[in-house]
Amino acid sequence: MRLREADMGDVDPVLLLATTDEASRDVLGSELRSRYGGDYEVVVCATYEHARAVLEGLRRWGRQVALVIACYGRGDRGGIDFLRRAYSLHPSAKRAVAVVWGDFGSGREVFSAIGHGHAELLLLRPERRRDEEFHGAITDALDDWHLAQGIGFEAVRMIGEQRDERTHTLRDQFGRNHIPVGFHQVGTESANRLLAGLGLTDPELPVLQLAFTDPPTTLVAPTDLEIADAFGLMAPVAPDHVYDVVVVGAGPSGLAAAVYASSEGLSTMVVEQSAVGGQAGTSSLIRNYPGFSRGVSGAHLAYRSFQQAWSFGTEFSFLREVQALGTEGDLHTVSMSDGSVFRTRSVVVATGVDYRRLGVPALEALVGRGVFYGAAVAEAPSMTGTEVYVIGGGNSAGQAALHLARYARHVTLLVRGASLAASMSEYLIAQLDATRNVGIRYGTSVLDGREEDGCLAALTLGEQHTGPGGGEEVPAGGLFVLIGSVPRTQWLPEEIVRDQAGFIVTGQDGRLPLETSMPGVFAVGDVRAGSIKRVATAVGDGATVIATLHGYLSAHPRATSTA
Repeated sequence: MRLREADMGDVDPVLLLATTDEASRDVLGSELRSRYGGDYEVVVCATYEHARAVLEGLRRWGRQVALVIACYGRGDRGGIDFLRRAYSLHPSAKRAVAVVWGDFGSGREVFSAIGHGHAELLLLRPERRRDEEFHGAITDALDDWHLAQGIGFEAVRMIGEQRDERTHTLRDQFGRNHIPVGFHQVGTESANRLLAGLGLTDPELPVLQLAFTDPPTTLVAPTDLEIADAFGLMAPVAPDHVYDVVVVGAGPSGLAAAVYASSEGLSTMVVEQSAVGGQAGTSSLIRNYPGFSRGVSGAHLAYRSFQQAWSFGTEFSFLREVQALGTEGDLHTVSMSDGSVFRTRSVVVATGVDYRRLGVPALEALVGRGVFYGAAVAEAPSMTGTEVYVIGGGNSAGQAALHLARYARHVTLLVRGASLAASMSEYLIAQLDATRNVGIRYGTSVLDGREEDGCLAALTLGEQHTGPGGGEEVPAGGLFVLIGSVPRTQWLPEEIVRDQAGFIVTGQDGRLPLETSMPGVFAVGDVRAGSIKRVATAVGDGATVIATLHGYLSAHPRATSTA
């Protein structure tokens, strides 16, 4: 084994394998070196004491560790404990347990370790050459690691302030849409070099350079519409064109509806004002979605669904906001923020929900500068070494806390209630309890905040009914808010019935299942009253609505506009 030290600017990330089992070490080491040795430094250790010393040295040298693999089975019982300890040395590294096929007796301990967050994935040791199932698991883990680190090709180069709301919003949108973006903090050598090359002096920020266009396109403090136009994300639609269905929202339910609609021959347009995936797209790891035993990040799940719909012929309109829903003869009209209008035979509303705002003036003024609604994946690396707080008691909050704990010194989950049992999955509760730099405070609310140099510096915590001037001030470098559900229905006409909380009522008064009070307009996913707030049920809504929609379209043959 040879470790490379010095010149850390262009040193490969490390894949570390540790096991006392000689046969597994030989097989796994050979597979890792032959497949990944050109892009990663593969380090193989025969003892866990040696492996821990290597990880400590890598941390001192500032080396990046992408993946740590240890074995567990009849020939090696030390791997799980090693992975648990390795977290404190390189928390951002992916951790995997490798087992031998047929060693079913070790299953309970391995799955318990994964359930408690000591490891993230299970690997079956290859028993033949070119074991693509093994390598598929490895490459998925490495892809997630690279996405979280923001490493790779810079399709978009962004120059801006780290703690700026607009810069934060764009970085989050690009990341969730799988657009490779390189961020350059204004004032750094790389940012100065880019600005000089663009001929810009003290420009309004952020500045974007679209490196993939020929020639590269430069945008100074662009609007969403300017970005969409520069990307060429939307071709003009003929004024007399009529879609079979327009889906508003590209979260799990909207993307599922698009996949089924376009695969069944319906002309389909999906409108999304921000990024694919909705709130689910911000989840760092979804472990209870059927078919993904290793878990899947919300961004990956959303991007795959987007590609699937696109391949079937779905059209997409990004970074444009829907402003109104109307009618034109037998057709529906969807009016956009850029003045365009889509005409369609039916509409599927899949706009989802927003996180509820805190309503604390001092904190609202710091959004993007230490205070974030969602966005834990995009902002986690900037929280390195800080004290971070997460507000919320649902799965999204639990996933955010675990992801942030890979970077932050300590993460505190703030829960208004007395327990997480009713609102969070058991596997997440177990992982939170097992993660040493995560704490939970029950019955606690954020009352106020304080800034220094324009960024969040401290929070005031207390019980919900703590009086003015009360509470405890704690230092805080980041606050992530993931509470409540405010449905995105403000753009809908009054004719569409909603419940007291604003969620859309469906299937009443003889309407088709999932149909709203306006004929031909359907609602799916979290925006629908009575929906179960889970990714799988949202996808189920999206698939179901197309079968229902077929019945509506067959009863309403293709019509023409009255315009």
